[in-house]
Amino acid sequence: MEALLQTKGLLSLPNKPKTRAFYPLPQGSLRHIFNPINSLKPKQPLEGLSLSSNGFQKVQVFGTKPQLVGKKNKLFPVCSAATAADGEPVFTEESPKFMGIEIVTLKKIIPLGVMFFCILFNYTILRDTKDVLVVTAKGSSAEIIPFLKTWVNLPMAVGFMLLYTKLTNVLSKQALFYTVILPFIAFFGAFGFVLYPLSNYFHPTALADQLLNILGPRFLGPIALLRIWSFCLFYVMAELWGSVVISVLFWGFANQITTVDEAKRFYPLFGLGANVALIFSGRTVKYFSNLRQSLGPGVDGWAVSLKAMMSIVVGMGVAICFIYWWVNHNVPLPTRSKKKKEKPNLSTMESLKILASSKYMRDLATLVVAYGISINLVEVTWKSKLKAQFPSPNEYSSFMGDFSTATGIATFTMMLLSQWIFDKYGWGTAAKITPTVLLLTGVGFFSLILFGTPLAPTLAKFGMTPLLAAVYVGAMQNIFSKSAKYSLFDPCKEMAYIPLDEDTKVKGKAAIDVVCNPLGKSGGALIQQFMILSFGSLANSTPYLGGVLLVIVLAWLGAARSLDGQFTALRREEEIEKEMERASAVKIPVVSQDEGGNGSLTSDSSSLNPTGGDSAGASSEPSSPRNL
Repeated sequence: MEALLQTKGLLSLPNKPKTRAFYPLPQGSLRHIFNPINSLKPKQPLEGLSLSSNGFQKVQVFGTKPQLVGKKNKLFPVCSAATAADGEPVFTEESPKFMGIEIVTLKKIIPLGVMFFCILFNYTILRDTKDVLVVTAKGSSAEIIPFLKTWVNLPMAVGFMLLYTKLTNVLSKQALFYTVILPFIAFFGAFGFVLYPLSNYFHPTALADQLLNILGPRFLGPIALLRIWSFCLFYVMAELWGSVVISVLFWGFANQITTVDEAKRFYPLFGLGANVALIFSGRTVKYFSNLRQSLGPGVDGWAVSLKAMMSIVVGMGVAICFIYWWVNHNVPLPTRSKKKKEKPNLSTMESLKILASSKYMRDLATLVVAYGISINLVEVTWKSKLKAQFPSPNEYSSFMGDFSTATGIATFTMMLLSQWIFDKYGWGTAAKITPTVLLLTGVGFFSLILFGTPLAPTLAKFGMTPLLAAVYVGAMQNIFSKSAKYSLFDPCKEMAYIPLDEDTKVKGKAAIDVVCNPLGKSGGALIQQFMILSFGSLANSTPYLGGVLLVIVLAWLGAARSLDGQFTALRREEEIEKEMERASAVKIPVVSQDEGGNGSLTSDSSSLNPTGGDSAGASSEPSSPRNL
């Protein structure tokens, strides 16, 4: 009997049910033993009863029935969806909550929020510092950035991911986390206290000067890679902190310990917290960059500021490691389904075929590539003007601190407005805001560079030179473009995948990851390299860069308009299909009278009796096993 019950379940039905009369049994009979509730209330149906169909016993839990007006609360048995694997009854109890949130969830979300704040705080300091180092260094300029991104950053990123893939096969998750993050922390500490103070001793300055005299000034950027190689290494490590520690380590850990419901509820708050980190870290960079004013003559103010900021980076890194250790030792991991959706591993040619075969995917790819190229074209040109206006590393870094704070405030505000924009104006308008902002501010920026001299008298009335005005307009362009990207462009891009069928959605996203993301990031740098080597300098190539930017943004707007029409059509088809499914699923019940005069609801006989037989007899006997 025990083996039979565990195999079939206590309340399961036979595969081919037949109509049988149900005769009452004595009080101590088998029926009352297995269903004691019915022995107490023989004429009342068991509310909330869920029959087992998989051969396992259902868990019985006592809950509170909703209180009705004029009646007192009573405990009623409620059947839970959990199952007891060993056949023994299990009684669950509600976990404690604080402000409506379970304590177990708070033990995960609060440490994750603090960890994300520390990571983003470090990233802002590193991002501002890396630009100061490579742009303001002696014998270098903003022209080094395109060559640095293409020939140093990209190969090191690919090499790191290959190494990371191999480490995942031999190390545990915790060991992998520490193995990846600790070298970053050690390098940034060593750079501030060892590498930068001793950089004059191991930088090949004389060799770089000889090469520059032989090759000419148009090769200033490539030669600077050799001249300040330790600064370039810091630049790459700072870039990798953003892509590795944020994308791989943090989000991988967050997805490991949170459930889907927790992610839907709390992940958007992480985005708002990221912008708060931008604001505070921008103020920190501003403070330490202004230390030079309080130091005596002959003191390298930038070296002092760099030591202070790298000390903060190391301290935040240690805090990240401690939080990771604490969560792993104090927070239980959620149970996961063993079924996994495999992401197709597409080659470059397979990705190109997918993009070429679908107009929808081509338009979506155009959006991704156009953003990457456009922001690179403007950003490097703006940083060259920024160095001309603020040649001192401390002044440059102080301005970048204000820039990061303004970016955080603008992005925070845009994230609060983005939901209203989507609800009020729809996907199409939201997708066009980012290229429109970049186009308008880009026209103003390049106009000030090209036609600044005629505008000098007018700008002098406002206390600005054409160069300072170009710096401010370029900063506004970067601030508004990045805030629009984080709050509108990224959500629009991800939403565009939703109406696609599952195969196109998965393969199309993989194709864009393989082809379009690297092309967008490196495309702008390659265009700038061609312009610099062709026209001699970044300043000489500015008019042509402005023309390229105009063409790319117009193509971006055209792709957004085309994609909006296709996206709307797919959404409309999806809604029509859902309405048809709902209409086909609705069945109108028929009220019939039994012999006792009680009305009962009946529907299609196939839904009551899959075998199609004895349906009339089954409906005439309300005490049959199916009605229990």
